[in-house]
Amino acid sequence: MLRATLFGFALALGLGSAACRQSEAAKGVANGLPRGQCSLTTAQAREAKLTVQPVAEQVVDDTILSSGVVTLEDTLTGHVFSPVTGRVVKIMAEYGARVKRGEALAVIESPDIGSAVSDVHKAEAGLVAAEHDLKRKRDLFEQKAASAADVEASEDAYRTAKAEIQRARQKQYLLHVGNVDAVTQTYTLTSPVDGEVLTRNINPGIEVQGQYSGGGQELFTIGELDQVWVLGDIYEVDLARIHVGAAAEVTVVAQPGRIFRGKVDWISGMLDPGTRTAKIRCTFDNPDHRLRPLMYATVRVSVDERKALAIPSDALLHMGDYKLVFVQIGEAGGELTFERVPVDVDEREGARWIEVRHGLELGQKVVVSGTAVLSQKL
Repeated sequence: MLRATLFGFALALGLGSAACRQSEAAKGVANGLPRGQCSLTTAQAREAKLTVQPVAEQVVDDTILSSGVVTLEDTLTGHVFSPVTGRVVKIMAEYGARVKRGEALAVIESPDIGSAVSDVHKAEAGLVAAEHDLKRKRDLFEQKAASAADVEASEDAYRTAKAEIQRARQKQYLLHVGNVDAVTQTYTLTSPVDGEVLTRNINPGIEVQGQYSGGGQELFTIGELDQVWVLGDIYEVDLARIHVGAAAEVTVVAQPGRIFRGKVDWISGMLDPGTRTAKIRCTFDNPDHRLRPLMYATVRVSVDERKALAIPSDALLHMGDYKLVFVQIGEAGGELTFERVPVDVDEREGARWIEVRHGLELGQKVVVSGTAVLSQKL
């Protein structure tokens, strides 16, 4: 039974049994064409959306597949935290708004503002007092009215006062990165970069924790979507074949059928010990913002590029172990003639062009779409 099944399958592919030969002969008599050939009128071909493309030399390559994640270009991204603890009283930047570096995002009313100013004044007063005390103790020591221990204690107090004023002024300086109003005790968050407001995690009236108080959450994310990164994972065995500048393609489920093209611009110098993979970074232009941060992506990196006779991947048909294409062999009297041709190709997963080793010649027209209609004719 198994031998009969295999034999019948082989006959269906062109080896032919007596019954199949009679059937094909009958078709040949009916349409005047040899076995394996068929014809369509130009109207039928147009209705079937049949397209052909000449066989030509193309740049073919191997393709390395990887999973990836879309991320923002970190050099153009700003993560905004609040340095003070307080209550949000006003928001100036809405979702999707374009902001410039230094532009106001939100206003926070905070007692930390008054504390910071007060700490500086206290530290200044303490430094003056410590300086006076040190001078007095030194004068007394010269007159032998004070001990060396008293002078040393006064010097220690003076150094402590200097350190305290430096700490208070540094805190005040950090607050001045934003816009401080000591009278109303408000702090204005500003954008660190030019870009678009991508996320906003605050609303008027909520309490926020200061970053310098040991807590705090990211309040705004400002970034550019015109160009994004995709980070992919490459197995150790493929690392030697990938180089900076290699062509890369990305597809995402949110944009079916669309291919984004870019370049590999960075390869990690070390492997992840858990997955035994290395990170690669690919840069893609994203003018219509279709690629969004944290989207999962399929990454295809082209390696080992060379020129060879090739056909589009859509032209190749599989029939069991056989690989076939339809070739247009004639056009006359409003009819197009096609022939089914077996081919030997170097088929690689994910490749757009398939190298032809045998079966086709330069310039022959292969059918790229509409092959289902031709298959029904045979």
